[in-house]
Amino acid sequence: MITVIPTTGPEDERTLDVVHRIRDSINPAEGTRLYVTGSTAVSIDVSQKLNDALPVYLALVVGLAFVLLVLVFRSLLVPVIGVLGFLLTIGAAFGATVAVFQWGWAADAVNAGSTGPILSLAPIIIVGILFGLAMDYQVFLVSRMHEAHAHGAAPRNAIVTGFRQAAPVVIAAATIMFAVFAAFVPEGNDTIKPIAFALAVGIAFDAFIVRMIAVPAALALLGGSAWWLPSWLRRLPELDVEGAALERHPPVVDDNTTPSDQAPAHV
Repeated sequence: MITVIPTTGPEDERTLDVVHRIRDSINPAEGTRLYVTGSTAVSIDVSQKLNDALPVYLALVVGLAFVLLVLVFRSLLVPVIGVLGFLLTIGAAFGATVAVFQWGWAADAVNAGSTGPILSLAPIIIVGILFGLAMDYQVFLVSRMHEAHAHGAAPRNAIVTGFRQAAPVVIAAATIMFAVFAAFVPEGNDTIKPIAFALAVGIAFDAFIVRMIAVPAALALLGGSAWWLPSWLRRLPELDVEGAALERHPPVVDDNTTPSDQAPAHV
């Protein structure tokens, strides 16, 4: 075993280049196998595995959520808008994190001790948490709009009614989660701080920019076509989360009952 100690630090790009050059220049003798290991080499391999798994992970999670949103909203364009909004949120969160913790922009404002590579597991964690919260906000907001539209409101009126009812819930939920993650940023651990920063930025951007501005604007521009579903997809099972089916199928009243029996009960 031959030990090689680079003159640069373990997170320096030149150290990574040393590992790659050693691996590329090794010509083992016939019948022998040579390996390059150590903390830096292991980190490179783990990062590569996670980078290869991230697209598959993202496609699986987003694909399953898209199918669920189609079943809930009985629409094809509403889930597309929701998924595109999530991708925009991911880009904003990753972009802000790279700018601060790798490029050093406004690093003093978040008390970043040093700039450099971010934990390789961070993208998996950030994508998973942000996706769950983004879809929660999407369902909170759009389900109220869908409920109003199902009850006969015009597309634009349904958006206004649903927004008025659901916006306070989204604001409260997003504010709580933003405060939780933002609390780790000023004095947090250098490993945890970039993840908390990305989650705080992503939550604020998704709730206040994507869900409360971009999504209602897109639905207003689409009008009634936003709730369009192709005929070949109408055979899919319907998840009636708003209870619209109760009004479409009123209970049958027996003709032999007395008027007092037909009086509505107040609960």
